[in-house]
This record gives sequence, structure tokens and C-alpha cells, in this order.
Amino acid sequence: MSPDFLKKWERLLEGVDKQKIPIEFLKKIILRLEHKRQRTVNIERLLRDGLEPDQIEDIVSKLLMEFDDQVTNIEFVLNVQSIAETVQPETDNLLRGL
Repeated sequence: MSPDFLKKWERLLEGVDKQKIPIEFLKKIILRLEHKRQRTVNIERLLRDGLEPDQIEDIVSKLLMEFDDQVTNIEFVLNVQSIAETVQPETDNLLRGL
């Protein structure tokens, strides 16, 4: 997919509540902690390594419980290419008849 195509998807996804996006559509989750520290969960790599989404959600939940009192922010980094590759064919099918 071209960079311009992905940029259009990035703009489209800016307003989406990322906490409700399936784990398969995330690249990583960054836990921002006190004292400018952070913990990153590389979702893309874990999926590539064969972990199931439920297993990854368990990992994230454990980290959230472990660092609960230190978390200042959570950043969800979307896998725009994966989202576009999944959603675009359905969008094309829906719009084909118009």
C-alpha cells in the first residue's frame, strides 16, 4: 500500500477510541510511567511470534496491574496497514454498487 493511502487511513483513524480496537490492529502499547520511564509491549512482534490475541491481552493486563500506581498515560499505536488491509476490501464491496 502506498504511503499516501496509509496517510489517508491515519487521518481517518485519528478520532477512533483506541481502547476499543482489537489487539490485532495495534502495533504497540506504551505505558508511560512516573519519572519519565516507560514500558512498551510490541503487539506486532508478539503476534508474529505466534501468540494469540487473548494471550497478549493477558500480558497487557498483568503489566497494567503491576505498574498500576505508576502509570501516567497509555499510548496505543495503531497498525494502520493492518487496519486498511482488513477494512478496505469491505469498504470497496459496500461502495461498488453506488
